[in-house]
Amino acid sequence: MAAELSIPPGRVAGVDEAGRGPLAGPVIAAAVILDPLRPIAGLRDSKCLSAARRERLYDEIVAGALAWAVGRAEAAEIDRVNILQATLLAMQRAVNALQPCAEHVLVDGNRCPELACPVQAIVKGDSRVAAISAASIIAKVSRDREMIELDTRYPGYGLAQHKGYPSKAHIQALEALGPTPQHRRSYAPVRRIAGRG
Repeated sequence: MAAELSIPPGRVAGVDEAGRGPLAGPVIAAAVILDPLRPIAGLRDSKCLSAARRERLYDEIVAGALAWAVGRAEAAEIDRVNILQATLLAMQRAVNALQPCAEHVLVDGNRCPELACPVQAIVKGDSRVAAISAASIIAKVSRDREMIELDTRYPGYGLAQHKGYPSKAHIQALEALGPTPQHRRSYAPVRRIAGRG
């Protein structure tokens, strides 16, 4: 899957996030160290997979990886430090929670969190490196499950359907109901609607 890349030896963690764009909910990052003796077939960028396929692969990754962990930053933290810094914090938290720890980290994208071990950013890494693909699946499934749970706490916004992204239905619900504590007030549509109060 990553023939064109030189993957370092040892325990290499792939890292990716889900939830930079939504108006509500946390940004969630995952770190995964795959077991080279237990390859998982079908790993791809989570955005290229159906929800059902992501769920199946999530279970396989959790069962077969050497280590996996999730890190997060809440909406209030995103508002305080901005989404980029919150994403890097969530990635840092995910990597720091790995047991055993990573010896090298490969991150999807072009920015790296500060870590105690060597770290490398790989553009489109979620489609080029199996461990990053696995991390993208863990992050996406974890966040989707959480948004479905938040939908029960904050009915009327449709969080289970749009997962907090700025869909037309979400904006209409915000207009009618106002923002919840889970909404990111630093994001323009939420700020505009919250400012009316």
